Amino acid sequence: MNTQHKMNYVITWVRPLFLLIFFFSAIAVFAHGGEDHDKMDDKEQQVEQVQDSHNVQNEENHAHTATGDKPIKADFDDFPNLHPLLVHFPIVLLLMAALLAIGNIFFLKKELDWVVTFFAGLGALGAYAAGRWFHPHAHDLTGHMQAVLDQHDLFADWTIWLSISAFVLQLISQFVLKQKRWAVIVVSLVLIGAAYAVSQAGHYGSQLVHIEGVGPKGNYLETEEGHSH
Repeated sequence: MNTQHKMNYVITWVRPLFLLIFFFSAIAVFAHGGEDHDKMDDKEQQVEQVQDSHNVQNEENHAHTATGDKPIKADFDDFPNLHPLLVHFPIVLLLMAALLAIGNIFFLKKELDWVVTFFAGLGALGAYAAGRWFHPHAHDLTGHMQAVLDQHDLFADWTIWLSISAFVLQLISQFVLKQKRWAVIVVSLVLIGAAYAVSQAGHYGSQLVHIEGVGPKGNYLETEEGHSH
């Protein structure tokens, strides 16, 4: 594929992306009542600026104080489990690795190859750490809660194994096969699978927390020392 064909591919993919961005930006502007903002007079804007400045100052002062004996920022030891603090890293890293790997099918750039290797490696490590070393143990769940947790764990396992496989295949593609296009495609497909799995694990994890109530304030979880909440 020559340079002109590559540019045509880029234009084909980038043009609808910019149209989508423009479309959603326009929706956001109208949804927030752009016309109403234009009708505000200078006096109202000045009052709003003073109020905003006052609110920011209050928030800054509040952030440096404590409510009673309880600090604003919790220590790591205050969390019943560190899983929520770690799980966002593999989500972002694996999604970015998949997108970059797809882009590298067309460009075959060594620089992109290194970034994919870096993101895939860190994503696999983060997925393993969140799913194995810092995985919370739940107790006293209802049947429905347990079913949701089982789905979360299933996709978490798929995330771990697919991300590790993608990282190994990426190393082979980069250092052994020297960026053969078919090898880059294989890596991209496995990374897409890992990205899908981690997104589904995140969906069920969010459902557990925000709908089923598993996790907030340590509810239904065992602490690192094994005590129940």
